[in-house]
Amino acid sequence: MKGGNLMAQTTLSVRMDMDVKSQLDALCADVGMTTSTAINMFAKAFIRERRLPFDVVASDPFYSESNMKHLQRSIQQINEGKVVIKTMDELEEMANG
Repeated sequence: MKGGNLMAQTTLSVRMDMDVKSQLDALCADVGMTTSTAINMFAKAFIRERRLPFDVVASDPFYSESNMKHLQRSIQQINEGKVVIKTMDELEEMANG
């Protein structure tokens, strides 16, 4: 409420994975609030802080799309016998040779 008056409200429709919504609903209930309340808390914190109220970080770079493509290509080359395997000693000898 602002100044004793009810603020006008609107409906927000969000697409979300069904399992994620079920888990969110259950967690919100566990802490004594509705999912709508939790989403409103997020929106107000985002507006107040002018940033996401949590850190957004990239996932493990090992599993990035580009690295996974490289790994799949490498596996395919191994399966096709198109690789040469060297020990570290052999590689160092080649580099220094």
